Amino acid sequence: MDHQPKFFENLSGAGKAIAVLTSGGDAQGMNAAVRAVVRMGIYVNAKVYFIYEGYQGMVDGGDNIVEVSWESVSSILQVGGTVIGSARCKSFRTREGRLQAAFNLLQRGITNLCVIGGDGSLTGANLFREEWNGLLEELAQKGKIDAEAVKKYAYLNIVGMVGSIDNDFCGTDMTIGTDSALHRIIEVVDAIMTTAQSHQRTFVLEVMGRHCGYLALVSALACGADWVFIPEYPPEEGWEDSMCVKLSENRARKKRLNIIIVAEGAIDCHNKPITSEKVKDLVVQRLGFDTRVTILGHVQRGGTPSAFDRILASRMGVEAVLALLEATPDTPACVVSLSGNQAVRLPLMECVQMTQEVQKAMDEGRFLEAVRLRGRSFENNLNTYKLLSHKKPDAELPKTNFNVAVLNVGAPAAGMNAAVRAAVRVGMTEGHKIFAVIDGFEGFARGKIKEISWGDVGGWTGQGGSILGTKRTLPAKYLEKIADQMRTNNINALMVIGGFEAFESCLQLHEARANFEEFRVPMCVLPATISNNVPGTDYCLGTDTALNAIVETCDRIKQSASGTKRRVFIIETMGGYCGYLANMGALAAGADAAYIFEEQFDIRELQANVEHLTEKMKTSIQRGLVLRNENCNENYTTDFIYQLYSEEGKGVFDCRKNVLGHMQQGGAPSPFDRNFGTKISAKAMQWISKKLKETYRKGAGKVFANTDDSVCLLGMRRRNLVFQPVAELKSETDFVHRIPKEQWWLKLRPLMKILAKYKTSYDVSDSGQLEHVAMLPKEAETGAI
Repeated sequence: MDHQPKFFENLSGAGKAIAVLTSGGDAQGMNAAVRAVVRMGIYVNAKVYFIYEGYQGMVDGGDNIVEVSWESVSSILQVGGTVIGSARCKSFRTREGRLQAAFNLLQRGITNLCVIGGDGSLTGANLFREEWNGLLEELAQKGKIDAEAVKKYAYLNIVGMVGSIDNDFCGTDMTIGTDSALHRIIEVVDAIMTTAQSHQRTFVLEVMGRHCGYLALVSALACGADWVFIPEYPPEEGWEDSMCVKLSENRARKKRLNIIIVAEGAIDCHNKPITSEKVKDLVVQRLGFDTRVTILGHVQRGGTPSAFDRILASRMGVEAVLALLEATPDTPACVVSLSGNQAVRLPLMECVQMTQEVQKAMDEGRFLEAVRLRGRSFENNLNTYKLLSHKKPDAELPKTNFNVAVLNVGAPAAGMNAAVRAAVRVGMTEGHKIFAVIDGFEGFARGKIKEISWGDVGGWTGQGGSILGTKRTLPAKYLEKIADQMRTNNINALMVIGGFEAFESCLQLHEARANFEEFRVPMCVLPATISNNVPGTDYCLGTDTALNAIVETCDRIKQSASGTKRRVFIIETMGGYCGYLANMGALAAGADAAYIFEEQFDIRELQANVEHLTEKMKTSIQRGLVLRNENCNENYTTDFIYQLYSEEGKGVFDCRKNVLGHMQQGGAPSPFDRNFGTKISAKAMQWISKKLKETYRKGAGKVFANTDDSVCLLGMRRRNLVFQPVAELKSETDFVHRIPKEQWWLKLRPLMKILAKYKTSYDVSDSGQLEHVAMLPKEAETGAI
């Protein structure tokens, strides 16, 4: 059902007071959420208050509850931790403490509370809400408030956001802080791998996760760890022997290092703890390997938030304010969650109960149930890890006699190598021979094809660029030579990993089937490009890494201005005609404007932006940031905009420009891209296997795939990963500008403008529906990693 656009102009917050607090353990991205709540609250004319030091500040009152302005949250987007503080609070657990907290809120007319914390903090908020009427009556009896106040402030609305690096809250794909914690872990793992290889060492890494193994599991996937211990899935009896055998085999295959990741809450099947020291001692005693332990500790909670966390927290903060404005006395306390790439609202207590169910299942030894309750994303991570980390003996592998070729096409994108590794290993597990094509279709035509094995792709997940080599050349001019090579090497299926060129290439091969029967084989495109411009998918592999590079640079550029008053920076991003990087980079970096091709602009808008920045320079925030997509307008170039701003801003601010260039394409892949690449590639290879079985003709002894649905692109659509025939995607594509005709992220464009203090309309058609945890799609393959 198509929604009629519904805008929030009628949701005025006039006369309302909203308070925001952070509670429990801190997490990177909390400040981005606080900033979004404050600015969105002020934007809709509500009064917004900080509650310092969590629930303790609410109980203590006084200077701990302070009304804030737009400028109060300037420059906090890139800061880790929480600027409003967090504290454990025993007094709030007592009725007396909650009575005092209620009185402190009432003195300021606050009846809308936004709580950012873990399940304990949110459960406390829900109890406070349930008791609210009773607390008001008690305050009235004690003569602290009058009957009118009891009537006026009769209801307390609560909206929660989950800030926790452990990703241990059911109902959301990702909690605020998880992605940033993974960045810290992967940075350490990458650093350790170089030193471990120098000395042939084994490293045991202990990561956080007392009750949840998410960080350990995803880190293990992202770095190709040899073994992982998590609380939800204890190893089987006799794991000590299995692990030592595996480590020895890897060493025998000339692998110079071993990585073992242990969650701090890891247990064996008898619920006894497995510590990092225990694992180290075991390896030393049994194998005599040089083994070191590294306990990451609170470094995982520190540092600046990743681009993903900033965008997630900003979206959740805005959604939380909308939820508070729309709340009625009958609305249950809700939590803003992420499902796929959508912000959804779920009843708080349903999520809390399900989270507690996981712990109960683990306590009772029902570990398979605990994994299932963690959600589809967690389950898929575990299954993918098991599939990729343990090589079965050749005798146990099936033999299909199918040959599958894997190649990279287009510009290099971070995560391509992780996708190739997964394709090779899953393909071998399925019983196929896997062939690597060097240098895309150009290399294919020249016969640069070789069989590739399990060990050949070891250590590929953390490598940036494309190890196989990649070219932008499309197959059209080499069709005959490529067909010859497919015949010579008996290639029965293709996996093409790349950007818009990969999509176009498979379209060309599909259309050439009429003349070349060699192309009548299953083909799958995995979208991989920093530009995020491939039709049929909301996310492309490599985009997250590029976005982090842009945001990191913007942070540094903003910091360079902290000692220089009144400066505006114009930054040019890549992306072709697709404005995703410019728009989302602007949202994550807290920019004042982003110029993109999809939203045409003229000189009047440029003038309005200059005036907006001139006004801003009169406040205490005396610097500006403007992002421009490289192809947003052929006449309003980066130089033109720089010169215009320099001229118009004379005497008010000076200007600098920066073209980020190919820096956005390089670097080690982010945890998101490593895992996204691994998971979509594993899924694509399983689809190829299925298609091969369906299209194999025994009589002819060959594969014959000639239908549209045998050439597909695997893309993320809203909440699901779906295979879509490339022929059907043609109608959704603007081939001139190499972008999809419709792009989901344009709906988020107003958020960037609102948070930069521009008046704009924001379509809230997708908001406002309270869903239920049980109703979330079971098969959802999410934007979570």
